[in-house]
Amino acid sequence: MSTFIKGTILLMVAALATKILGFVHRIMLAGLTGEEGVGLYMMTFPALMLAITVTQLGLPIAISKYVSEAEAKKSPHEVRNILTASLWITGSLACLLTPALFFSAPFIANVLLDNNRTLIPFIAVLPVVPIAAFSAVLRGYFMGKQKMGVTAAGSVIEQLVRIFLLTWIVSALMERGIEYAAAGAMIASVAGELVSLLFLLTVFYITKRPVRMKKPVMFAATSKKLLNIALPSAGSRMVGSAAWFLEPIIVMKCLMMTGLTASYVTGQYGLLTGFILPVLLLPSFITVSLSTALVPSISEALAKKQLQTVEHRVHQALRISLVTGALFSLLLFMEGEYFLQLLYHTSNGQDILKLLSALFIFYYYQGPLHAVMQAFEAAGTAMINSIIGAIVKLAVMAFLLLQMENIIGAAIGIAAGVITVTFLHFHSIRTMIKLTIPYGQYVATGFLLVLCSLIHQLIVPYASSPERIFILTVCFIVFASGLQLIKKEDWFIFGKSFRKS
Repeated sequence: MSTFIKGTILLMVAALATKILGFVHRIMLAGLTGEEGVGLYMMTFPALMLAITVTQLGLPIAISKYVSEAEAKKSPHEVRNILTASLWITGSLACLLTPALFFSAPFIANVLLDNNRTLIPFIAVLPVVPIAAFSAVLRGYFMGKQKMGVTAAGSVIEQLVRIFLLTWIVSALMERGIEYAAAGAMIASVAGELVSLLFLLTVFYITKRPVRMKKPVMFAATSKKLLNIALPSAGSRMVGSAAWFLEPIIVMKCLMMTGLTASYVTGQYGLLTGFILPVLLLPSFITVSLSTALVPSISEALAKKQLQTVEHRVHQALRISLVTGALFSLLLFMEGEYFLQLLYHTSNGQDILKLLSALFIFYYYQGPLHAVMQAFEAAGTAMINSIIGAIVKLAVMAFLLLQMENIIGAAIGIAAGVITVTFLHFHSIRTMIKLTIPYGQYVATGFLLVLCSLIHQLIVPYASSPERIFILTVCFIVFASGLQLIKKEDWFIFGKSFRKS
């Protein structure tokens, strides 16, 4: 079995575990702090993610690509050059950015977010910036060496530590106010990231092979090579992070202009980003795993001039993403209320979940497309696509928030941005490689969704929600196999993977 498939399976299992643990974390946080506490947590996080994006500079993807190529050429001194340059770059940026964020925190909380209660959570989470920067370098290194199990284990460890500490810290701080409780959740996140970094460092020192440096460290040349890939990639990620940073600002200011209070808007934003979006993002454990494994696999195949392997990997990843995305969209559309009750013990937001589930199939398709563009060093094009998508997202969001006076406007804006970027990515890839449009797959998927919807309507009076979900899943898999959306090779790959694991 290929390293690509093994790596993808490992990442999928670990990503599913991480998603489940992430849900446990969100459920516990919601139970401890409510929608408003989740809202404070989620309003603070985008500014932090923007800072982390700036610190990482898109280096993880570049590290993964060049480490993979160096391994294929059996060049350990080049791997060491890559790590040395990456650590210097990220470390320097982290040391500059963290103090800058600390001193600008009051402006971000009081002026931009219009909510002074976000100040304490924001300051509490700042130590994660340098930790995440160094952790990203090591993750890129292990992905380049296609040791996906290490990065997978690191992610699971991070979530376990967060969950273990969450109840204790939040409960201890809740008496001081909801903002302190949100800060406690941030402290638990910092601790999880730190323990994960220590794990990655331990594995790195245990498994690394001593390298006799016959050649000097080529810091300038290596940095330039890394940044040629990393900067356009960072630009794309920075656009997404900047749009995410502006998102709560636009939501808060637009809805407060309609007469709503800051407390109510914070709760509604927490409902959308802390309750509904995590449910929608659950299937991404498959697409993210495919995307992560796709970059080094395609890079290695390109280095070896194996163009047929490249084309096969792209089509395989897109087909699996389409099928899994369609299944989850179907289940969330039909049984969204059940999932909300099961996970959060509330049906609040079920209409928004139903609306977005019909549109988020484009999100599940987007991840592999972006990975292909990175592997083909088309990060600049991806950045332009992301800029256009971000503009569409924020413009639609601001307009609809003012017109609808409801958080649904923000939800539609998010979906509009996702759809725009997905179409632009697909068009860009077709200009780079001979990628045929699988019209047959799209028609078959649409037919399958309609058929399963009819089956759902027939069984509603006779079956409970869990039974309906089971029946729909079985019918979908059977019919998808008959329509060749799921192929025999897929079952063989997964079955062989788990027998060998």
